[in-house]
Amino acid sequence: MSSVNLVRYSEAAREICAAGEFLYQNGWSPATSSNYSRRIDGGHVAITVSGRHKGRLAASDIMVVDLEGQPVQSDCRPSAETLLHTVIYRDRPGVGAVLHTHSVKATVLSRLIAEGQALMLEGYELQKAFEGVTTHEAQVAVPVFANTQDIAALAGQTRQWLAENPEAPGYLIRGHGLYTWGRNMDECLRHVEAFEFLFECELETMRVRP
Repeated sequence: MSSVNLVRYSEAAREICAAGEFLYQNGWSPATSSNYSRRIDGGHVAITVSGRHKGRLAASDIMVVDLEGQPVQSDCRPSAETLLHTVIYRDRPGVGAVLHTHSVKATVLSRLIAEGQALMLEGYELQKAFEGVTTHEAQVAVPVFANTQDIAALAGQTRQWLAENPEAPGYLIRGHGLYTWGRNMDECLRHVEAFEFLFECELETMRVRP
């Protein structure tokens, strides 16, 4: 891994492993679902190896890919959804971490949003947990993309939407889960927590006020 700074790789791997344990313990990333990544430098990303249990990650479960999603000096197979991470890093130099989770609330809520519509969050104080949102009066649009095994096509769709909505803090994939990002791992984890709270509020509102 001579082309990659080993110290930065080690730091990224350690942060990803810690995030995996936290997300698993909260029930947001069961078993081998989900994938996590952290930027190493301008051309490389540390990302989880495909098929690894996210609550028991070790450094050997974290590999390096370039911004085209290609492995760097590794025989391991990266997550099938690697391109959904790398398009964010390519277009947003300020992003330092991307997390994809599979919580029950995110999965169920994504199935309840009408096709072609976004989940609109408004009036919640916790919206201010998202970078750039300064008031509960703001509207936070969370698009819901159709699930597909054609990851290249999905990456293109998400890239276009994010180019048109640069302030967006995350998106949902129908029946699948949440993608969110941040300047660093701490901010990204904060976004996951905020989304999970807001998803629960939306589902509870639907329950008591159909």
